[in-house]
Amino acid sequence: MTTIDKTAFARLESENRLLNPVLKAPTKKEGRFGFRGELALVFDTQLADEARPPLLTCDQVMATAEDSEGYISFFAGYLLSFEWLKNVAEVLGDSVKPTGKYFLFCNNVDLSSKYQVTYNGIPFYVLPIDESTVNNELLQMLYIEKNDIKKLDTAGKTDAIANAALKFNTKYEEISYEEGVKRQGPVRNPNENRPV
Repeated sequence: MTTIDKTAFARLESENRLLNPVLKAPTKKEGRFGFRGELALVFDTQLADEARPPLLTCDQVMATAEDSEGYISFFAGYLLSFEWLKNVAEVLGDSVKPTGKYFLFCNNVDLSSKYQVTYNGIPFYVLPIDESTVNNELLQMLYIEKNDIKKLDTAGKTDAIANAALKFNTKYEEISYEEGVKRQGPVRNPNENRPV
């Protein structure tokens, strides 16, 4: 059975970056490990042994790694700001490879825009997101019918999405990270309009 220490998730796990997992276990596909949760990007300064929440996270993360490949082959997540793509790329570091499929849904990217941005040699698909979830956006983008996977458990659903994502090869406008930062909109306060 595939364990996390045999995969590219091992370093992220040892750095305590894989938070609030809905899934952190082998999937149904032989040799594949899946993670769904949050990825800590920037930690707050810790005093003594107190645990503080991270300052920055990539939310709604969905990712898989094959123990035979040594890298995370599929990764998708939600960012409040496009600018944090840099943090995601740096945190993932050598855990990702140019042959993988990586999707970032950003809250402050224009709703009509879809980009391909290469950072540190790793290509990312950058897509807008407004009121939806990463899961729903991926299902729509990858033409996966909810009814086809509704009887599957979390690991099975993650496999179905990862399998489709790994075949994804649509081309979008290629821009630099710097150009993306210029084009991004203001960062929304995620706590606004919440009842107290």
